[in-house]
Amino acid sequence: MTRPESAAYDYDVVISGASLAGSAAAILLARRGVRVALLERRSDPGAYKVLCTHSITANAYPVLDELGLVPALEEAGAVRNEARWYTRWGWIEPRAAAQGPALPYAYNIRRSTLDPLIRSRAAQTPGVDLLLGHQVTGLVREGGRTSGVRASTPQGEREIRARLVVGADGKDSAVAKFAGVPVRQYENARFGYLAHFRDLPLRDGIGQTWFLEPDMAYAFPNDDGVTVLAVLPDKKRLPAFRQDLEGSFLSFVRALPEAPPIDSAERITKIIGSVNYPLVSRRPTAPGIALIGDAALTGDPLWGVGCGWALESARWLAEAVSPAATGRGDLDGSLAVYARRHRRRLGGHQYIAADFAKARPFNPVERLMFSAAARDEAAARHMYLFASRLIGPLRFLNPVALARASVVTVKRRPA
Repeated sequence: MTRPESAAYDYDVVISGASLAGSAAAILLARRGVRVALLERRSDPGAYKVLCTHSITANAYPVLDELGLVPALEEAGAVRNEARWYTRWGWIEPRAAAQGPALPYAYNIRRSTLDPLIRSRAAQTPGVDLLLGHQVTGLVREGGRTSGVRASTPQGEREIRARLVVGADGKDSAVAKFAGVPVRQYENARFGYLAHFRDLPLRDGIGQTWFLEPDMAYAFPNDDGVTVLAVLPDKKRLPAFRQDLEGSFLSFVRALPEAPPIDSAERITKIIGSVNYPLVSRRPTAPGIALIGDAALTGDPLWGVGCGWALESARWLAEAVSPAATGRGDLDGSLAVYARRHRRRLGGHQYIAADFAKARPFNPVERLMFSAAARDEAAARHMYLFASRLIGPLRFLNPVALARASVVTVKRRPA
């Protein structure tokens, strides 16, 4: 598109990446009157992310609701993501209080279902132009700030100017690299492999996670009767594990406490994974730049937080910058508001996750909280709120919660 002479910009916002974070941001911005170019390097509108937990934590339910996606997810067979966790003290099984509200939830749904759904919604939103086959190859810079992108397209190179460029392009974000945004990486001392199984029964039909200290595993039921099963062992086991990937994967699962019966289920995908998946943190803004989703912060996949945080960060950005993105406010000030909220809401979670990614045993505080949660329903519900990212580390480890856990541990300690 040729830029009109009467306009300073082709769009108000250019978003690189039309997956969860990018598509959600495009919808929410456009509803607030922002003109959005949503760029996706892949040409297939049905493209999706393969390596994922395929789970959206409960903290993101309000975003799904605002997007109007809840009925569509339910119709597509998404599974409400209740959970139970195995520990050395037994199973942690959160349940709603007898006189209280139900436990919050969001959904487990395969990205092959979710990504095309939300991308289609973005394309149908007035004010959003979905541009497939557009890969960002550089940034347009003016006066010390970013004012657009250069992109490789099916028709050749193209320049698209905008007040704000949003990187929603994953942990290896090209937008962040072109902008020179500093990155901090935390080593992940576990590796991970996963596969999809059909007709794999799970106890009570809900998701399960195994804390084996230091090894981990999880099984999440998804749409269409498919369960995502993942193992995340200590990297010390990697050389032996890779000698027979399939045999090692199946043996690991069979050895889990109350292991799911994989030998009677149908494996419908290859075993895929990553032997090096560091946690990544970046400052989420720069002049004329905002980063959302994994581009700003990539967590440890064992916690299944990436999809939820992608949706939340998209909403925070839209709420902060929409007026300024249309030229009716201070864009730099709005970006500072977004950066503060992002840091305040997610910084503590990432700090704890990075420490646990060292593949260490539980520390004393974790032993206290996990052991209490395995013995006490209120403690289990409290842990569920933290695992769902509905409360942060400070509320999870507040003095009242620690005192209650101490009392539970003393009273219910085996004789």
